[in-house]
Amino acid sequence: MTQHPGNPAGLSDPHDLDLFEFARTGRQAAGVVRVSQLPRMLNEVPAEAPDRDTAFTWQAEGTTQPELQDDGAEGPQPYLRMAIHGAAWLECQRCLTPYSQPFNVDSIYRIVGTEAEAEEFPLDEDEVEVIVGSHHFDLIDLIEEELLLSLPLVPKHEVCPEVHESLVSGVAGAEGEGDEGASDEAGEGGEPQRPNPFAALESLKRGEPGDKKH
Repeated sequence: MTQHPGNPAGLSDPHDLDLFEFARTGRQAAGVVRVSQLPRMLNEVPAEAPDRDTAFTWQAEGTTQPELQDDGAEGPQPYLRMAIHGAAWLECQRCLTPYSQPFNVDSIYRIVGTEAEAEEFPLDEDEVEVIVGSHHFDLIDLIEEELLLSLPLVPKHEVCPEVHESLVSGVAGAEGEGDEGASDEAGEGGEPQRPNPFAALESLKRGEPGDKKH
């Protein structure tokens, strides 16, 4: 079921969430957030994108697990699981045109009370991230942070459109006939192992004087 961005299921305000209570009571929530609500993410979307204001669906679930505390006693450790799915338009760094980048985030966070606790948590923990919880936690800010961290290092199409091919041809054609030769070679019935026809022509020309002497 699609939720209105301002009224996610199970939450009165995702910008002001008691994260400790959310985890302690094992609550769940789901909603939709648009790129226009995420200013830092919106900065990544090119102005010429077909749709700058795409939407992401998200689901959040709080839970606790019994863990050994600092005082040696076992107590409930709060956790948050967050899933985010959707797509946003980015600029391909090869052909400089917009393309749709999918995002699929599924993260588990160990909720701690202070920055000092977060710094003490081992950095080699691959599957669990650490966040500092609060009684006024901004869940939308966490969603935006995860999307920004999920941005590809080099945004690009899997296969660029034809404009990219023309750019490549323009570069290859800087030496005049070199580009034409490449086209001829590619058009010889799909036989890349054949020698360059211009190289063969040069070889033939070099052989002609010798043939005429006999």
